[in-house]
Formats: sequence, C-alpha cells, structure tokens
Amino acid sequence: MAERESFSVQTASGQLTGWVVGDGAPVLLLHGGPGLSYEYLDGLAVELGEGFRVAAFQQRGLEPSTTRGPFTIAQAIDDVVAVLDGLGWSRAWIAGHSWGGHLVLRLVAARPERLLGALAIDPIGVVGDGGTAAFEAEMAARTPSEGRERAQRLDDRAMSGEGTPEDGLEGLAIMWPAYFADPENVPPMPPVRMSVEAYSGLAAEMAEGSDDVARALAATADVRYGVIAGAASPIPWGQAARTTAELSREAFLVVVPGAGHFPWTEVPGSVRSALRRLVG
Repeated sequence: MAERESFSVQTASGQLTGWVVGDGAPVLLLHGGPGLSYEYLDGLAVELGEGFRVAAFQQRGLEPSTTRGPFTIAQAIDDVVAVLDGLGWSRAWIAGHSWGGHLVLRLVAARPERLLGALAIDPIGVVGDGGTAAFEAEMAARTPSEGRERAQRLDDRAMSGEGTPEDGLEGLAIMWPAYFADPENVPPMPPVRMSVEAYSGLAAEMAEGSDDVARALAATADVRYGVIAGAASPIPWGQAARTTAELSREAFLVVVPGAGHFPWTEVPGSVRSALRRLVG
C-alpha cells in the first residue's frame, strides 16, 4: 500500500484527524465502538486495495482527534460531513463497521446528498431495536459465566459514567472471542483505546429515532446501500442486516458464510467484493 497522508479538519467543536491513501473512487471508513480507536481499521483498508482512495479518521473522544464532546449521533453525523469537506469530497462512498455501520445508515437517511453509496458492515440495524437485545444475549451465551458476569458489571459502570477506559478494555477483552465464528481460534485483540464518555453517550442514543431512520431509508431512491453480515456473527443478521436491507429496493444484503463480526479478517476479500458490487 502507498504511503498514507495525514489530515486534520478543524470544526466548531474540535479537531478531527485521520489519514488518506491510494487513488481512485473516494471511500471513507467509519470505525466501530462507539468510543474505540480507529487503528483496527488498518486491515480493512489493506483489503480494499487498489482502485480506491481510502480515508479514515478518529471519531471524537480519543486523540489524535478532539477528546471533547458532545457525544451525540447528530454530532457524529456533522463530524463525518466536516471530514468530507476537509478532504474536498463533495460526495463519497462510505463504509462503516459495527457502530460505524449503524452511523452509515443514519447518514443515508440524514445526508444522502453527500453520499455516492454506503456499505454497512455487520451493523446494529434500524428496524425495531436493530437486533440489540438478541446481540447482547448471544454475546453472553458465548462467554463463560465468570467472565460474563465481570464484563456485565464493567459495562454497567461504563454506561453509568463511572467506569474507566481500563474497565472498558477489560470488558472488551473478556468478550472478544464471542465476536468470531470460531471462538476457540480467534486473532489477538488489537491494541485499541477507548473513550468511556463517547461509548456511553452514543450507545445510549442508538435506539432513539430508529423509526424515522427506517422511514427515510424506505423513501430514499438517491443513495444505494448494501449491508454485509457475518453468518456466524453474534449480531443476528436476520434481525439486523436483512430487515435493514429490505427497507429499500435499492439496497442489497450479503451474508458471509464462516464469518463473525469482522468479515474481512475471517473471510478475506468479502468486504472488498461487497464494496465492488456497490460501486459497480
């Protein structure tokens, strides 16, 4: 891969920093979490490979971007638009993973004029609770009881605003194997960082306004979007990905056999293939 170029965008509520690399159709990657650091997207950027100019940025809450809020979905949408402006992209393809995939869907609903198209990678959906309750139950079922109870206590502390980043990362490490199709053979957890404030603020808003988002997706004919899901992801693809894709005649669904929550890691080439389908 070519050498990355760094960029920074100044907004009214702080600076957003990231990188851009490659030549071709503009693609902006949105990381998951919420409140995680964006380094884990490096492997996805490599997968997309030639033919795209790929950018990613650290969402607010962690350096090198501003650590200040507000940590709201409205602000997250504004931040994406600010980054597109800073890159000089009037429109772009947007691909988001997990929380970033959910944010992608909200962008399609709220700012379709800035998107060429969108790809949501194993997201929480926008129909009903988006599969959240079933996702949480499946994660618990895949985790041994002693770890499950500890992780739940840590998450409760984070959502109440009392937890620390160390607490959050400990909980993520406990649950990490449950994200994969084969929990006995998982890659090491990458050295991510966490903002508890961003996590608790944005997670609390994810269920709000979903009916409005669903109606907007059903009504829009301007932006085509795709949803790619791991067949063995703890997020129930039928409840999250399929119901979201079925909202629009312009949307499509890809279910990747043998993949969990990180399809580009477990089935290399799967996300690039979905993006090429979207672009093509």
